[in-house]
Amino acid sequence: MQPPPLPKLYVEGRYRKLSRDLPQTVFFCPACRGHERRRHGCKTCEGFGKLTRESVQELITWVLGKAAGTRKAKFHGAGREDVDVRMLGTGRPFVIELEDAKLGAPNLAEVEQLINERNAGRLEVHGLHWTQKERVRVLKETEYAKEYRALVEADGPYDLAGLRAQLGARVVLAQETPTRVAHRRAEKVRERWIEVRDVTDHGDGRFEVTLRTQHGTYVKEAVSGDDGQTQPSIADWVGAPCRCVELDVLAILDVGGGDAAALPEPPPKFGAGL
Repeated sequence: MQPPPLPKLYVEGRYRKLSRDLPQTVFFCPACRGHERRRHGCKTCEGFGKLTRESVQELITWVLGKAAGTRKAKFHGAGREDVDVRMLGTGRPFVIELEDAKLGAPNLAEVEQLINERNAGRLEVHGLHWTQKERVRVLKETEYAKEYRALVEADGPYDLAGLRAQLGARVVLAQETPTRVAHRRAEKVRERWIEVRDVTDHGDGRFEVTLRTQHGTYVKEAVSGDDGQTQPSIADWVGAPCRCVELDVLAILDVGGGDAAALPEPPPKFGAGL
C-alpha cells in the first residue's frame, strides 16, 4: 500500500543554463498550443506540440518529480532569459512546487547530483533545499536588476569612444515594446536604466560590452536601437547599426543594481553550530 500523498512541497535552488537552445519553461507550439488533439497534423511543430524537445523546467522536474512520485510540478523562476541566452554566474533562483508527492520527500542532494550528471554541459542546478510557499511570491514579484555580457556585431565602421564615455554612468532609455514580443506585451513606452561597465574591442567588426540593467530592460534592443524604438542605444553611441549576436546573464543583482541579489541562503541543517 502506498503512503498517502503529502501536501504541496516547495524546493528552491538556482540553475545555470549553459546552452543556447534551451528555454526556461515548456515552449509550446504557438499554433496548436500542444493540445492533445490539435497537435496531430500541426505543420508548425509536426505533431510534437512543442518547439523545443526540452526546457529547464522539464529537465529539473522530470528528475525531482519522479523521486517524489508525482507528475504535478510547477516551475517558478526569478525572471527568465530568452532561449538563446545563457544563464551563468551563480545562477537564477527558482522554486519547484510539487503536488501529490506519493513517494514522500526525496533526498535533494541525490536529486541535484542526478540532474547535473544527466545534463552535463547544458544545465546545472545547485543549492536545492526545502522552502515555503511565500518564496514563490518573493521570487516572482521582486524586480531584480541583472548583469549581462553582450557580443555585438557592427554593420560598418564604428567608434567605441562614445560608448566608453558612458562607462559607470546610469543612463535611462526609453523603450517602445519590441516587435518580437508585441504578441505578449502591452504596447507602451518603458523607461529603464542601464550602466555600461566594460567595453572590449575584438577588432573584427565585433566588440563586447558588460552592462547592468534595470528589471524589464530589453537588452537586445538596447544594443540595436530596434529601428529607433529604443533611445538612446549602443548603436547610437558607436555610430553604426549593430546587433547582439550573443548574450549571457552574468549575475542576478539586487533591485538597485548592487553586487549581490538580496536572496536568503538555504537554512542551516538542524543542529548546526552546536
